[in-house]
Amino acid sequence: MKRIPLHQIWYFVFVLSGAVFVFIARSTFNEYILSIINFVGIYIILAVSLNITNGFTGLFSLGHPGFMAIGGYMTSVLTFPVAKKAMFLELPGWLSHLALPFLPALLIGGVCASLTAFVIGVPVLRLRGHYLAVATLGFLIIVQVLITNWESVTRGPLGMNGLPALTHLWWVYAWVVITLYVSWKIKFSSYGRSMLAIREDPLAAQCVGTRLFRTRVVSLALGAFFAGIAGGLWAHLVTAITPASFSLVLAFHIVVMVVVGGSGSISGAFVAAVLFSTITELFRPLEESLDAYGIGEILMALILILILIYRPTGIFGTREPGFLTAKST
Repeated sequence: MKRIPLHQIWYFVFVLSGAVFVFIARSTFNEYILSIINFVGIYIILAVSLNITNGFTGLFSLGHPGFMAIGGYMTSVLTFPVAKKAMFLELPGWLSHLALPFLPALLIGGVCASLTAFVIGVPVLRLRGHYLAVATLGFLIIVQVLITNWESVTRGPLGMNGLPALTHLWWVYAWVVITLYVSWKIKFSSYGRSMLAIREDPLAAQCVGTRLFRTRVVSLALGAFFAGIAGGLWAHLVTAITPASFSLVLAFHIVVMVVVGGSGSISGAFVAAVLFSTITELFRPLEESLDAYGIGEILMALILILILIYRPTGIFGTREPGFLTAKST
């Protein structure tokens, strides 16, 4: 009789444990604690998806909040109640009378973010290193300026308020599981090995037949898809979305999670996202009470500096825990 691989058993245990935790949390915790857990889950999606681009392929993208904004606004427009769409002056007629369920709207938002990544990836991914970082930062600024000035569709700096509160813990948990599963399947596939080879030595990878440009564009688009999903979840969790929600500070937070966890390590991105998002959310009431904002960011920066000094490859490096990669019992 064929034995079940040990890592598959662990995957099942983690998924089941997560489902049990979600069930207990929804029936036990108050709304404030649940909102923190939801934000932690969204940050996990963002960190793990950015790890596909920055960790697996070795790119340095700062444009993740831009893709998140595209997915968030698209999902918000598609789910906005028809009765309230009169405030949008230039929506096409068919769109002004359309209100989709949450799942189709989320998927469309993710696809729009992914298609945008394909479009900008053609010129931008010909750059390398800090040039690429500046280019993706420019993309983020362009998205913010476009959202701010396209008032007839996005309502400009005011943003969109009164969104239906569709995001709850089961939605976030489901997308966390999907993001982790897809990332894991990519990393331990031939395509994932091509990504890792490009990160380590692009010239050597090209010599053995790896298509550098196509692989890089695909990795950017995959990360953008999940960033768009996270944007939709974010918008319908706080029931509002503004251009200021997707700033360079958010890009810094996500990149720090990937670097501290270990570029290329899914487990590292997961752990770092839980750590830093919890710190950020728990310090927020303290910052408001002391009127001293930025304590969480300072602590994150200090942890990043210490990690870079004493463990520059991150907590996990590029590896995953051994019990998750074992092939058999």
